[in-house]
Formats: sequence, C-alpha cells, structure tokens
Amino acid sequence: MVFDPVRVLIFSASIGEGHDLPARIISEGIRQIQPGTSVETVDTLAVIGGLYERVVMGGSQFHSDWGGRMFDIEHKLITEVRPMRSFAGNLGYAAGVRKIAAEVAAHRPDVIVSTYPGATDVLGRLRRRGRLAAPVVSLITDLASLRYWAAPGVDLHLIIHPESEAEVREIAPGSEIACARGMTAREFYEPRDQRQARKSLGLPLDGPIVIVSGGGWAVGDIAGAVDAALEQPNTTVVCLCGRNDQILRDMQARFGADDRVVVMGFTDRIGDLFAASDVLVHSTAGLTVLEAIMRGCRVISYGWGRGHVRVNNAAYLRFGLAAVASDRAELGMALKDALAHPAEPDRTFEELPEAASLVLATLGDHARDGG
Repeated sequence: MVFDPVRVLIFSASIGEGHDLPARIISEGIRQIQPGTSVETVDTLAVIGGLYERVVMGGSQFHSDWGGRMFDIEHKLITEVRPMRSFAGNLGYAAGVRKIAAEVAAHRPDVIVSTYPGATDVLGRLRRRGRLAAPVVSLITDLASLRYWAAPGVDLHLIIHPESEAEVREIAPGSEIACARGMTAREFYEPRDQRQARKSLGLPLDGPIVIVSGGGWAVGDIAGAVDAALEQPNTTVVCLCGRNDQILRDMQARFGADDRVVVMGFTDRIGDLFAASDVLVHSTAGLTVLEAIMRGCRVISYGWGRGHVRVNNAAYLRFGLAAVASDRAELGMALKDALAHPAEPDRTFEELPEAASLVLATLGDHARDGG
C-alpha cells in the first residue's frame, strides 16, 4: 500500500528575517527528521494581499521618527487596550479568514505551522470554531508582547525562551506549550572557538569586537551605536545592515575609511560573527538576541525601542537576559560594563526538544484526539 507523504503548511511573512528565518529552519528540520514530507511555505501578506498587505508593509517602514512613533501608538492600542484589541483581532480575522482558509484548503495539510502572528490569530480562531481539521502550531520567536503570537485554539505553542511560558499560558490557557530548540540554525547548538571564528572572518584576533545590528531592515540608531562602540579602547566594530542597501551605502560612506569598522550587508555568517564577538548592540529584539546569548555574546538593546521592542526591552531587564540603553550616553556605559564582564556561551538550549519533532508529534496527538 502506498501512502501519501505527510503535508506541512507553514505561514510566514516577508517582513525582515524575523518570520522567514524560523520558517526555513523548521522546514529543513522536518525534512531531515522525516524525509519525503511535503513542506510548503507561503507568505501570509501575499496570500491576503490588497489593502491588508499595503497597510502592514506601510506600517513596517520604521526608519522615520514619525513612523516609529505611530507604530508604537498602534501597538499599544491593539495589545493593551481591551476594546481596541478585540476590534483589531476581529478586523484581522475579517481581512484574512477567507484567503487563509482557501490556502489551507488548496494545500490540504496534515499540520499547519505559523511563524507570523497575523496568521496565527486567524488560524487559532478557525481551529477554535471547528473550521480547521489539521492541528495548528505557533512558533514564537519573541520573548514578550506575545498577543497574536499566541492565540486560543492553537494546539501547540513553541517558545524559544522558557521565560515566555507564563504570558502564553495567560493568553491561551488550553494550549500545549513547549520550549524548543531548532528555530535557529543548527550551528548555534555546536561549540565555536572565538579565536577560530575571528580567524575565519578575517577579524582581529586580539581586542574587543562589538557587533551593531538593526535587524533585517537595519532600523534604529546604527551610526550612533557604531560611534559609541568606537569610543571603547582598542575595539573593532562590525556594522550589520541587513537587506537595506541604502543603509549599507550610508554606513560605508561614513565609516569606510576607518580600519576599526567592518560594514556588511546581509550575511549567513551570523553564527561565526557572534562567536567572534564580545557584545551585540541590537535594535529589534527577537531571535537574534537568543543566538547571541547562545554564543556567549553579551547583548545590549538600543536604537529602536518602539512597539513590541519596547515591551521586550522591559522583559529583557526583568529576566536579566540583556541590557537596555535608551540613549547614547547609556549605551556607552552599557558597553563599558559588558566588555568588562564577558559572558560564557549558554549551552542549556542544546538539551531542549527539537521543534520539528514536536510539530510532527502533533499528528499523533491529533489522531488520538479523533481529528
């Protein structure tokens, strides 16, 4: 008897790398564990399209001060004000339900995975209302501000920080929650010698190295962070500009003549960069912070404390996971402290269950539940 391959459908969103990266990693992990599995990834914004896509992408242009302030206000309204939260959820559901349900029907998945909160909330409502037969798994790659990342009706929430469990439990008390590995590249679960990493990248073997990153879209006060890092004695600065070509050109023009600064665009060498470096100054929270912690690279959140980043910054301080600087003076002090107190790689994440295995395990749970 010939059986059809297991079908997995992943809803992501092409907004920087925060949603697409874990979608790629979980897809690779599923195929490694269970070869022959059919894994399809779709861009939720493209699926819904129209005004929804334009509003989300327009609201994600964070490089102006006005745009950042507007995003912060919008985020407060839809996450902290109960009537507006309900309205936003209903509006998002109305905008996306028909096309998301049609996408599911077209792929006929055995399990659905979401790395994008806008899809997760709609899928949770569909599941809760009996309109989805397949189990739904949400991959959560932020520490806090998890409204919409977590949703009632979702069968399994996978988190990257154990500290996130209480917030997810409050939002979706009936869901299973597990802290898992395998939502970032496998190289982060393997030891990497700092000196060898520096040598492989052509970076100085001696002296402090600070990475400055604005995420996939290179948002925040990147130039100011580089200037602050250069004030630290004998320090080399790696300035990451993501996929933002304009910021890359601006930073090359400003720092290209300084042999203490290395300006880079999007790179797949993040694992080596974090192993090589002592401190990461990062503006957009998310999976990048976890990766730095795993490599023993101290983290300072600086440059763009808006919306979900503002809430995550408070959580970083509350749980002692990262320092937070609100201006360049505070950043200078935080850098001095971080360089004086180097961190060790955090190997505890290696012991966690594999996210891909937990996704596939929902198929058995679904069968036992009579799905």
